[in-house]
Amino acid sequence: MGAIGHWKDRFPGKFASEETMFGSIHRGDTIFIGSACAEPQRLVANLIRYVQSYPKAFFDTQVLSIRSLGVAPYATEKFKQNFRHNSFFIGDSVREAVNTGVADYTPIFLSQVPDLFRRGLARIDLDMEDIDYVFPYDEELLEYSPQEDDLIIQQIGKYVARLIDDGDTIQVGYGAIPNAILRNLSHKKELGVHSELISDGLIELMKRGVVDNTRKTIDRGKTVATFCMGCKETYAYIDDNPSVEFRSIDYTNHPLVIAQHDRMVAINSALEIDLTGQSTAESIGRVFYSGVGGQGDFMRGAVLARGGKSILALKSTAEGDAISRIVPVLGRGAGTTLVRGDVHYVVTEYGIAYLHGKSIRERAMALIAIAHPKFRTWLAEEAKKDGFIYTDQVIMPGERGRYPEELETYRKIKTGLDILFRPIKMTDESLFRDFLHNLSDQSLYRRFMSKRRDMPHERIQHFVVIDYTREMAIAAVIGDEARETIIGIGRYYIDPERYRAEVAFAVRDDYQNQGIGAELLSYLTYLAKREGLKGFTADVLAQNEPMLHVFEKGGFKMKKQMIAGIYELEMMFT
Repeated sequence: MGAIGHWKDRFPGKFASEETMFGSIHRGDTIFIGSACAEPQRLVANLIRYVQSYPKAFFDTQVLSIRSLGVAPYATEKFKQNFRHNSFFIGDSVREAVNTGVADYTPIFLSQVPDLFRRGLARIDLDMEDIDYVFPYDEELLEYSPQEDDLIIQQIGKYVARLIDDGDTIQVGYGAIPNAILRNLSHKKELGVHSELISDGLIELMKRGVVDNTRKTIDRGKTVATFCMGCKETYAYIDDNPSVEFRSIDYTNHPLVIAQHDRMVAINSALEIDLTGQSTAESIGRVFYSGVGGQGDFMRGAVLARGGKSILALKSTAEGDAISRIVPVLGRGAGTTLVRGDVHYVVTEYGIAYLHGKSIRERAMALIAIAHPKFRTWLAEEAKKDGFIYTDQVIMPGERGRYPEELETYRKIKTGLDILFRPIKMTDESLFRDFLHNLSDQSLYRRFMSKRRDMPHERIQHFVVIDYTREMAIAAVIGDEARETIIGIGRYYIDPERYRAEVAFAVRDDYQNQGIGAELLSYLTYLAKREGLKGFTADVLAQNEPMLHVFEKGGFKMKKQMIAGIYELEMMFT
């Protein structure tokens, strides 16, 4: 005997005609409609037909839901006398109704919704013993298909994947960007999942063995979630699957439960973020778009977790590049979904900005650096007006300031240390200053031919804000995105008339004699040849024998002459 037959035997009075069921609803009652793929489509359609047949059957009935994937006729002008819809999260089908005042929106963390019911603030009782009527009907679950990703979304996914390590426990929101992120995790190992939502992308990682939950701190061996939105294949995979455990949302989304997971990584998206790090995922100015949802719970839980990370991913622009999603301040009326302390990393298609523990100036510069190039000058000027950044801050506009991410590469030096060789960034001012302070007086003099140690902002910014089309500076970096340290820098300045470039490099004293200088020169040579240059020139102090030695070993056709204690070198490529 199936479950329905068992219920009919046990509760025969609960199986009645639709007229009897709907006739028991009275004016002022509250109706809760299942959310997302659990929405009872046939029952809702029959309810609407009943109201059409008996328009005066009941009035002022409140309809509660979390998120609707299907149509929501109860939220239309036509039925406003019968229903007042109140949603805890705004989907496509109710967005217009909410913003025109036909329906209500209650901003609340989803983890707190069950408590509303327990305390009677939302009048509803879900205990089976107290259910009045059961409506048995077989129908297909609603499916959810996010928009197809594009090259921009794919690039965002690649950047986010760099921040996720083997053994991390992840939470990912829904939409095209989260799906692209998940597709870029196929090479990871032993990931865990503790998430509000299970999506097609997470199921694919489970099928591949990427997600096995073996290293989770709690609920080990289980993918834990509250609901699922996806395709039929996803629903079939989780059906009666012992490795998937659905828990109530006040458990799954509770920040203190989330924080119990070591190395918890929360990945969510936003509609807009301002230069101080505040973001909104629920409204565009005064227009309500989605909802508070579970984003705040997971991001704060991840911040509290040992080794946790909170990541906000978004496209840099909207409406066909017409507007920037990175703005000086949030739009008037926008809800602040995440405050400044909630976000560790912000990712766009232009790179990664690390905000945690950074000053307002550092945050603003980091976010300007990953904004769309066409908006960077505007953002910088607005930031200057607001006192966020230096009033003399230089910004390289347009293509000249586009960070060439494709030039990032790892090289292993003779000691076995893996070093990231990457172009210098305009956000490297503090890192570059630390690098200079870690040079001995001798190394500083050999590189700059000066004993001057002070490096004020107005001087140092010209070393890190560069025109990538006319010069190149490569930093040798150790540490991850959150704790980078520059241990060497090489750069060249192009002389377009002679098809040559002036080159120089320096390495921190505690990392000298390990082959870093040679690797820097080798990589700069490769980049210069790629630009069509014919060779390098350099001025080297006679006592700077280490640098002379590196140049002599560089494989160039070299000419040198001594003038006033300085070697003038001409090094042609072979």
